[in-house]
Amino acid sequence: MRKAFAMLLMVVMLLTACTATPLESAQVESAAVVELASASSATVLLESSQSAEEALAENTSPHGAETDETYDLSEAVAITLNGDSISSDGSGVVVDGSTATITSAGTYSLSGSLTDGQIIVNTKAEALVRLVLNGADLRSTTSSPLYLEKAEEVIIILADGTENFIADGADYTFANAEENEPNAALFSKADLTIAGNGSLTVAGNYNDGIASKDGLLIAGGTITVSAVDDGIRGKDYLVVEGGSLSVEAQGDGLKADNAEDATKGYIDISGGAITVNAGGNALQAETDVIVTGGILSLTAGGGSGSYADADTSMKGIGVGANINIDGGAFTINAADDALNANGNIVINGGTFALATGDDGMHANTSLEINGGSIEISESYEGLESALITLNAGDIWVNANDDGINVAGGVDGSGMGMRPGGGQPGQDMFGAASANGYYLYIHGGTILVDAGGDGLDVNGAIEMTGGVVLVNGPTNDGNGALDYDAGFNLTGGFFAAAGSAGMAQAPGTNSSQNSVAIFFNGTQPGSTLVSIQNSAGEDLLTFVPTKQFQSLVFSSPDLASGQTYTILLDGSEYASFTADSVVTTLGTGGMGGGMRGGPGGGSRRP
Repeated sequence: MRKAFAMLLMVVMLLTACTATPLESAQVESAAVVELASASSATVLLESSQSAEEALAENTSPHGAETDETYDLSEAVAITLNGDSISSDGSGVVVDGSTATITSAGTYSLSGSLTDGQIIVNTKAEALVRLVLNGADLRSTTSSPLYLEKAEEVIIILADGTENFIADGADYTFANAEENEPNAALFSKADLTIAGNGSLTVAGNYNDGIASKDGLLIAGGTITVSAVDDGIRGKDYLVVEGGSLSVEAQGDGLKADNAEDATKGYIDISGGAITVNAGGNALQAETDVIVTGGILSLTAGGGSGSYADADTSMKGIGVGANINIDGGAFTINAADDALNANGNIVINGGTFALATGDDGMHANTSLEINGGSIEISESYEGLESALITLNAGDIWVNANDDGINVAGGVDGSGMGMRPGGGQPGQDMFGAASANGYYLYIHGGTILVDAGGDGLDVNGAIEMTGGVVLVNGPTNDGNGALDYDAGFNLTGGFFAAAGSAGMAQAPGTNSSQNSVAIFFNGTQPGSTLVSIQNSAGEDLLTFVPTKQFQSLVFSSPDLASGQTYTILLDGSEYASFTADSVVTTLGTGGMGGGMRGGPGGGSRRP
């Protein structure tokens, strides 16, 4: 997963035994796993952190019990599909030609093929209806071939080793013009569970593939769905606990769309293997998406290079409220944002390989990362929110524009800026916190490769620990570091190489020293930059991936009153004494000085 970034930069930090808060030795090289850490970057979780379990507790509990899957096939009522007719001699089933209606709770076994007909569940009892698909092929040209019209709860069990099929036609015939239900190949008005170890293939040729107007729980099975609109939809919630799901949908892939109750309309994934190729959003929830496990491969809108319709949402995961992720493995390729929340995003764990035509992760209100491994190999902007808190985790960002962007209001940067034209619509942001817009860095490893600003904060930055490495930009209209209201740096390791015209350094109110170096000319990418102390020990060995004319560096090892030497490709370039919180060499930045808030210091020729 990390090979895309293996050649981005090479960093070696060699440490002395006397360092009070030592940084562990680290290196990025071809096919290597990045392990950058700071002893001073212990995870600092804010009170606003929320685990997936806590997020689930705020939502309606799903239906279903493990005992629902237990049955005795010998006691099941057999329903046999005979092409253009149906036969059953058990109680609780009314057969009328090619239509069978189940009127009582109980267990029913369906087998055979139905060329053009319908199975209906319509019971009055408040008990479970169990449908065992035992090699069943259900088809209808005018309606939903499996219509769960009324029941307390229905579970569909895919019998071990069986292959089952459900397909509807492209045109439905309704009883009157005011009706529009059922409207999916498998349609339920009751809480629905799908389980078992068999397979089910569903073709939704009219509208959706599988749809429940209540809750939908998938506990097992190999399920393949194609749909002209949404693939799998549970109105109140869609819960995936296991199984293998493959969805091809022209609309959204997996969806929960109850907009009337804040405790419903959510997607909860705790296991299973999920592959989605959607014309719209791969996962779309009216409220929350909560993930604690599973393997998810999501493609939206044809992928990161395919965006054409600004009126269609084409996100990997799109939610009306919050995203909470504690685990799972994500591979997302989206025309729009890979992850987008109208509220908050909290990442506590998991692995992410993201490619997107817009943002890697966008949250209107706040984005918090407390762990996990995140690689954003392609994006317009990498991480974006009104408030970003990075407490832990390994983060790789490759962005055409800003690597990390803290902003407010309406973001116009996503309009028509993609190479070749066509760009997702504007992103919205929530209101600033009481203190304004902030980027907090308390720990973790953050590697940024940016075409625009590396860190762009329309507010302030506070850094207490962790490792931050920035490559780019190369143009003087942007800076590797760009903030408006101060940068208070008290711990951690920071190195940013980029252009000189808009360069900034951490603020002079910081308690950890920094140096800002403006080189005499532009240095080519792959130039080895070293900073050594008077004993010849390396504080930094950095190989920027792009051409650069400025370098900002901060480390706990950069001690006041000590003299250091800068080397380029092993040859001495200059030396300096750290005689202030921010020591400056050369001339650069806006107006020839350091740009932005407090960030000056002594300037040396």
